[in-house]
Amino acid sequence: MESLKIGVVGCGNISMTYMRNAALFRGVELRACADLSAELAGIRAKEYGIRAETVDRLLAADDIDLILNLTVPNAHFEISMAALAAGKHVFTEKPLATSAAKGRTLVAEAARRGLSLGSAPDTFLGAAGRHARQLMEGGAIGRPVTGTAFMMGRGMEHWHPNPSFYYQPGGGPVLDMGPYYVTMLVNLLGPVRRVLAMATSGSSERLITAEGALQGTTFAVGTPTTINALLEFATGALVTVGMSWDVFRHSIPPIELHGTEGSLRLPDPDTFGGEVAISRAGVAWEERPSDAALYGAKNWPFTAADRANYRMLGVADLARGLHEGRPPRASGALALHVLEVLEAMLETGASGISRTMETTAVQPAALSEDEAASLKA
Repeated sequence: MESLKIGVVGCGNISMTYMRNAALFRGVELRACADLSAELAGIRAKEYGIRAETVDRLLAADDIDLILNLTVPNAHFEISMAALAAGKHVFTEKPLATSAAKGRTLVAEAARRGLSLGSAPDTFLGAAGRHARQLMEGGAIGRPVTGTAFMMGRGMEHWHPNPSFYYQPGGGPVLDMGPYYVTMLVNLLGPVRRVLAMATSGSSERLITAEGALQGTTFAVGTPTTINALLEFATGALVTVGMSWDVFRHSIPPIELHGTEGSLRLPDPDTFGGEVAISRAGVAWEERPSDAALYGAKNWPFTAADRANYRMLGVADLARGLHEGRPPRASGALALHVLEVLEAMLETGASGISRTMETTAVQPAALSEDEAASLKA
């Protein structure tokens, strides 16, 4: 099939992973990049053998089929809408937008124009996510009844030189990290029906300890940094979700699901690999590493790999979907449903009143091993 020609908007740290990984997949071809910093765009262009453009020229370029939107969250909506208006397909970093209302606008605009809209995370298509989906569909735990999903740590200020944007509306642990966890849950359990949460913050300001010009300075926190929520899925399963940047150390697995026949444990859904474990009817955990599986091998960080990072897999699936006449698995509709769930966690955390979802999402089609292999260059 003819390759989808890609223009990248946003040349920050995450862009290097996408650009490097483009060579791993069929059906995608990097052509150009743009950033508010012309200097940064020039650096990325030189590194990856593509041309640097201004944002406006890139959006208008005739040789670009898809805009890969890697801007900061508050710019996702504006850039994605401009790309759709220019007749380009879009794949955006998470979240789809900073509100479900804006997300609905994007999904509707893409549908109106007959364009494909995809969104990170695509980590659920990795080796661990595929294996977990196979186990669930094979009835390994029976009917899902309950589960837990926890992302806990100390936040960003110890490693990021300018972390304040992570702690403002549109950021926080829910919108920054929540998409990985809730997307994996929807992939395995289907759509969420109702949400109830409570929220708090450990501190009203944060001290930057990362090296850089701002080291030793503080900034105000503008969004909750700890959320505990109960998600009721359409199947009736109940999952407790905890997102916090107020935790020094913990020993809780990222995701566990429990059903009438057994239990399933998953690795960090922010990575494509890791170890899946299954316990059938209460017997000892059977651990199943994914390092040897496709899109499960450790390849990141580039200089000392300790995890699997195949960002661009969702873009390759989108390209194949266009060829086959189907929506991408990491679709805008899926991202919108996840965004509404996350928004509901924040809203009900403030109000204490449960919220029923307005959106639903068709559980994305499982990515078979043959299909996964067909995406590999």
